[in-house]
Amino acid sequence: MNALSAALAPKNTLMSRLAAYFVALGLVFLSFGQHTAQAADRDNVAAFLKITGFDVALDSIAFTASAAPTMLGLEEEDFGLQWQTLADDVFDTTLMRTKALNILEATLEDDMLAHAAEFYASDLGQRLVAMENASYNSDETDKEREGSALLAALEAAEDPRIDLFQRMSMAIDPEDVGSKAMTEIQVRFILAASYAGVISLRTDEDGLRATLNENAEELAAELEQSALENSAYTYRDFSVAELTAYTEALEQPEMMTVYELMNAVHFAVMSDRFEALALRMAELQPAQEL
Repeated sequence: MNALSAALAPKNTLMSRLAAYFVALGLVFLSFGQHTAQAADRDNVAAFLKITGFDVALDSIAFTASAAPTMLGLEEEDFGLQWQTLADDVFDTTLMRTKALNILEATLEDDMLAHAAEFYASDLGQRLVAMENASYNSDETDKEREGSALLAALEAAEDPRIDLFQRMSMAIDPEDVGSKAMTEIQVRFILAASYAGVISLRTDEDGLRATLNENAEELAAELEQSALENSAYTYRDFSVAELTAYTEALEQPEMMTVYELMNAVHFAVMSDRFEALALRMAELQPAQEL
């Protein structure tokens, strides 16, 4: 296994957490050109972000910055004491929310916005948002450990929640392209880092994609497992009836359209920030050849 393959191997802890993050958000790689709806009111979009918890999900993109050095076969320490300051500056939460608002204001239909907001404004919807927000901000090590134990218990009991978790994931990402979005962000980030002189990349874009795809099946399995563990942890306090209601809400065509767009926004914001980070990392003068 070469340096790049080793750096990107799915069993790497930081990369595993990044993979889990993509699954939790149901990231979808899309073209914004598919959305030609009338622009929504900006204040309504801002309220929509808050009531759905999408604002907190956007903020949590900042947590993925810790995986950036690993993607390059480096460690945070290689970038010195200024690393965290740089990461915080690039993944500024106000900036990320503004970028998301700009996209959604121009692409989210008013009736789609109202449909999703109505569900999330309900008592069940607000409880779900509160738990999802808490999950984003939970300690990753504790969440992984508890999520794994909870899932094992559900599997042993043949609990119907597992089927609901799988249906939820399907509704959020029906094309199962979360791993493709993850690969695309890695490609863009690594190429940007190479162009900026942060690393010396001994392959072209096609070679890079081929290297990343070497572990595609293993990564897909890990993504699926991470999704189930994340759901077991996040929705541990909800009944089967409540999760059934949530699943059925997610499976409605209007909600699936909303998630398609929100997932695309996540991809756009995260990709933009990782490319910006690659350029800024050049200021810290690391040295690595992949």
